[in-house]
Amino acid sequence: MTAGGPVNVEFSEVKVRLMGREATVRVVISDIIDKVLIGITTLEILGLMIDPTTGTLKEAPYLLY
Repeated sequence: MTAGGPVNVEFSEVKVRLMGREATVRVVISDIIDKVLIGITTLEILGLMIDPTTGTLKEAPYLLY
């Protein structure tokens, strides 16, 4: 639901390749939004994170317990 009313979306899976890493992730496809948006879940699956000081992508540290 949006401010303009309901929106129909479809779900699919795509192969994402970013900074030499590759994974298959779930995506939402919309006829209204014409932008590509990479969310935190996709970045986490790829082992990447955004460096808040530079705004660039970097390798995420792994926490092993």
